[in-house]
Amino acid sequence: MINQHSTYLTIKDHSVSGEEFQLLYNEALDMLETFPQPKGDKLSGYYKSEDYISHTDTKRNILEYVYHYVRQIALKQKLKLINSFNAESQNLLDIGCGTGDFLETALKANWTITGIEPNANARQIANAKTNNSVFKTEHLEKLKPNSFDVITLWHVLEHLPNLEKHAEVLKSLLKPNGTLVIAVPNFKSYDAQYYKNFWAAYDAPRHLWHFSKTAITEVFKKESLQLVNTLPMFFDAYYVSLLSEKYKSGFMNPFKAFWVGFKSNRKARSTKEYSSNIYVLKSSDS
Repeated sequence: MINQHSTYLTIKDHSVSGEEFQLLYNEALDMLETFPQPKGDKLSGYYKSEDYISHTDTKRNILEYVYHYVRQIALKQKLKLINSFNAESQNLLDIGCGTGDFLETALKANWTITGIEPNANARQIANAKTNNSVFKTEHLEKLKPNSFDVITLWHVLEHLPNLEKHAEVLKSLLKPNGTLVIAVPNFKSYDAQYYKNFWAAYDAPRHLWHFSKTAITEVFKKESLQLVNTLPMFFDAYYVSLLSEKYKSGFMNPFKAFWVGFKSNRKARSTKEYSSNIYVLKSSDS
């Protein structure tokens, strides 16, 4: 996808390899692109870490306790959001579902669920919670077109190698009046500007793309999916700041992280540039 670009930042993979990567600015899309982007099996190797928290249910330290505590609150908010769409048949597809907590929450609320998760360990944990409703990535090709009322990607789109192809697949699986929900980090937030190359949500090279509202709008415009709402993820500013402090100073420094997170959310009241945003899209040709 890289065309017109300039180097925005050089960052380090703090969690796995210690390697450096460039973030290239795509002017046409107002988006950052990780360079070089590892391919295939090499990319999967960057996920092989016990610290990759979304693939486990462990609670070994304060960061993991905070993550799981916040996740319980977020699950209720996510369910409230998808329920607000008033979908008739309540067919839900969650791509990159991790250990399946959101799917389990939706299942208990009478949604018909399907999950996609490439990580074998996370998939096994998720299937134990969801009556074996979670599949490998290849299963996407077997799903019936126009069959889902809601498709969700919670911090997943930034991981997908072929962005245009995945946008096409998402549109094909969505019902004509269905809703696509995408949550991604926002490199224009205050905490991103404050921590710069230590900002944990860059997470290169696992995060291949770094989105703005404009980027989301333009990427999905090609598939006639229109952005209809943008919502904040308030807790992300605090969690990301905790991890960013660890990368920057060697320890989490919770008081400093809380202050930066608070300041980021306060500034975003006027700018709408939260640490992470939820984008709600619907078909513009339905």
